[in-house]
Amino acid sequence: MTCYASNTKLLTGSTAQTQFDIRAIQSSWATFDSLVQLRPLHDEAGYDQLVILMNSLLDEVGEDEDHALSGLLELVGDIVSRYEREYYAIEPADPNESLRFLMESRRLKQEDLSAIVPQSNLSAILAGKRNISATLAGKLGKFFGVSPALFVPG
Repeated sequence: MTCYASNTKLLTGSTAQTQFDIRAIQSSWATFDSLVQLRPLHDEAGYDQLVILMNSLLDEVGEDEDHALSGLLELVGDIVSRYEREYYAIEPADPNESLRFLMESRRLKQEDLSAIVPQSNLSAILAGKRNISATLAGKLGKFFGVSPALFVPG
């Protein structure tokens, strides 16, 4: 294994700095860069390439945090995640839509939640005419096994 940082510490004031072998890094980077072209993302083509790399790394590394490529996977994942947060941000759903989704995905009817909320109140909530109270959000969160914050307007 090649070491690019020497154990020699330089003291400047009260901080210690590690000396790096910049020539060795440059040589290794040139080889690595020709294979991967790891850069900050500025366009869809670069994003697509890094997603392919990330998926390949996931296939190789899996859940093995000690794998030699796990640090690269984490770095690539962070770059992809940052790009997605900026360009593919998902707007939070309205609380009533979250409730409707959970009910539909579990094939529940309004009467199935009658022990938690009266059907007339539930109808008004699903229609967007009534807000979900903090108390009801807690009960719904417990019932569905999700965070009550899902039912609180953002």
